Amino acid sequence: MQAAKTRSKWAEFLDLEIDPASERPLFQQIYLMLRTAIVSNALSPGSRLPSTRQLADRLDVSRTSVLTAYEQLIAEGYVAGQAGSGTYVSHDVPQAILASQPPAAILRKANRRTLSEAGQRYAAVAADLVVTEHMAFGTGCCSIDAVTVEAWRRISAQEMRRFDPINLGYADPMGEYALRNEVAQYLRAARAVQCDPEQIIILSGAQQAIDLSLRLLIDPGAAVWVEDPGYFATRAALVAAGAKLVPVPVDGDGLMVHEGIARAPKASAVYVTPSHQFPTGSVMSMARRLDLIAWAAKSGAWIIEDDYDSEFRYVGRPLASLQGLDRDGCVIYVGTLSKILFPGIRLGFAVLPEGLVSAFKAARYLADRQPPTPHQTIVAEFMRQGFLNSHIRRMRQRYREARDVVVESITKELGDLVEIEVPECGIQLVMHFREAISDLAVTAEARRAGVVVKPVSPLYLEAEARSGLVLGYSGFDLHQLRAASANLARATLAVARRKAS
Repeated sequence: MQAAKTRSKWAEFLDLEIDPASERPLFQQIYLMLRTAIVSNALSPGSRLPSTRQLADRLDVSRTSVLTAYEQLIAEGYVAGQAGSGTYVSHDVPQAILASQPPAAILRKANRRTLSEAGQRYAAVAADLVVTEHMAFGTGCCSIDAVTVEAWRRISAQEMRRFDPINLGYADPMGEYALRNEVAQYLRAARAVQCDPEQIIILSGAQQAIDLSLRLLIDPGAAVWVEDPGYFATRAALVAAGAKLVPVPVDGDGLMVHEGIARAPKASAVYVTPSHQFPTGSVMSMARRLDLIAWAAKSGAWIIEDDYDSEFRYVGRPLASLQGLDRDGCVIYVGTLSKILFPGIRLGFAVLPEGLVSAFKAARYLADRQPPTPHQTIVAEFMRQGFLNSHIRRMRQRYREARDVVVESITKELGDLVEIEVPECGIQLVMHFREAISDLAVTAEARRAGVVVKPVSPLYLEAEARSGLVLGYSGFDLHQLRAASANLARATLAVARRKAS
């Protein structure tokens, strides 16, 4: 019964061909073709084979030859017959030598092919691409309540009922105008961004916006300021693009602009998270924002402003975006709907200076043509009807409660052993160790206890590293966060005891 539930009809697409001139009997040719397809996983477990009559007609051979081939496959355990249903690939296929040992000639050809220098830089990042956001305290996880789910379902159904077949075809690489218009209105009101829909490009998350910016604005070897400590993924993207990283220290007022100017006054660009610096949580002061824009305007540099979670601010209003202060067209403003709504939606956006629109449009076209139209129409209507605003208000309250529970629980469990910087904004916080405890060791110990944290020390380049952990608190209920806090405390104390002994 299990095979019937998971059966596949891909067998009818297999390229099967009989050689009438071969000395090998027909039934054996059929057997070998099907066995090869099974051990190579071209036919996966549970796949349904064609009926003997269908395959005989397709190959123009007698049904007896096909029956004999099937009987041999059944006898050797490659397939199993089900009365009245058909013949299916077994779920426990014998391990064939050919499946695990490719011919030496193929291996030799593969070994002669190498990645480009850029490809090797990308491959070096692969080891860190582990999806653990669903586990507390994973960062990037978002809460979705019943109100949002119901609104999403209703609007999705509504959009599908009035769905126009034109939405199944190719569309503007910049994205659907209706969504760009909603995003523009939202940004003008919430973030003081000065923009029109024509300046907005819809992308597959903020990471694609950053990737395209690096492709179009940064030449290999060009100097780029990065915050120190800073966001690992963007730093890795810069390295993969061949940029020369210029670490610029961060303090309580954000990026230290004067240090960047001293280290690389002619840098091509700067990547910055001014509204909620990652990972420290500091907010760039207005004076430094103005200094940064003045430097970029004078030097001809680009500013990539990553405004990744300023919607979730718990005290007062955020400072105006860098883009809203820019009068020289040097800021690329990057935002995301993935952290506002949910990561699986994979929709972000960038607000571009007018002079960059055509280049970004062409780059998007060549990269993956366009964002998915159906998703865009749903999100545009979700925003138009006001559901995004109400969702943000509810999540702001929920995330603030989650933040407070984590701070209270960790402080209760670890006391003076740690120092927690309580953020006024965002969906994660930083916990520093007051004693010389290895954040790498605690990260490993916590992982064994089912808790995911990010160590802070690897996020530093040249600045004196502090030992600590980044804890994401969005997307988890309060019971999960209390339990995870207790497990993290036990892991921390275990590492501290080992160090003391």
